[in-house]
Amino acid sequence: MIGDALPAGRVEEAVGYAVASAGIAAGHVAVEFVSAERIAELNAVWRGKDGPTDVLSFPVDEDELDVAGERELGDVFICPEYTVDLLEAVVHGVLHLTGMDHEVDDGEMLALQAEIMGWLA
Repeated sequence: MIGDALPAGRVEEAVGYAVASAGIAAGHVAVEFVSAERIAELNAVWRGKDGPTDVLSFPVDEDELDVAGERELGDVFICPEYTVDLLEAVVHGVLHLTGMDHEVDDGEMLALQAEIMGWLA
């Protein structure tokens, strides 16, 4: 288990599907389950928004799409207290690390997220 949140194998499976769906063959992703206080702190510092949220993603090499070998994709922080579905939060966070953004696309990210959730059922 990763804390009391999810079994590590399920997290790895979700990360694998999300990364592969973006055409990334190999990469490193860190997923951490944090308290409401910690995610609120990250939200304030990095997004300028007050209060906790469900998931935050911090990409590392998003601008280096032609990296040979394993990529350093970044970090995903999830607050179980503010998250309805932890597995979906993992998928959502990792899709952001691959460069997807539901706030500016035409629904592609959330459609892919739903498809991946079907694979994980």
